[in-house]
Amino acid sequence: MRIVIQRVSSASVSINDAVVGQIGKGVMILLGITPEDTTADADWLVGKVSRLRIFDDANGVMNLSLQDIGGEALVVSQFTLMASYRKGNRPSYIHAAAPSVAIPLYEYFVQALQKQLGRPVPTGQFGADMQVSLTNDGPVTIVMDSKNPE
Repeated sequence: MRIVIQRVSSASVSINDAVVGQIGKGVMILLGITPEDTTADADWLVGKVSRLRIFDDANGVMNLSLQDIGGEALVVSQFTLMASYRKGNRPSYIHAAAPSVAIPLYEYFVQALQKQLGRPVPTGQFGADMQVSLTNDGPVTIVMDSKNPE
């Protein structure tokens, strides 16, 4: 499971010009899932996301977590995070999980994050053509992979 976390002052996702999810200060999360991923991968990432100290304290030092600031999270499925670009110039998505595997894990990730944060977590719509808008604060952008924890 791979995620891109962006610290944002605001973010939204729209489908057919209608906003389906939006947040204020917090994190925008793009989520990619492989066929090998499990709920253990989701749980590890949810724990990291909620406790990751990427928000400024009173001294301007990134020392506070999403939980510490009462921040929001927006989650959007992103199968292109699993792109293979080794051969040629057209990406292959053979490492992305099929919807039958990805949708339940995507939903599990969102529910686990909601439970961890104690608040609703807006989302996009799995498999839809979405437009994402955000104001990256910092900018702060971090990539995490449950199979390659660094």
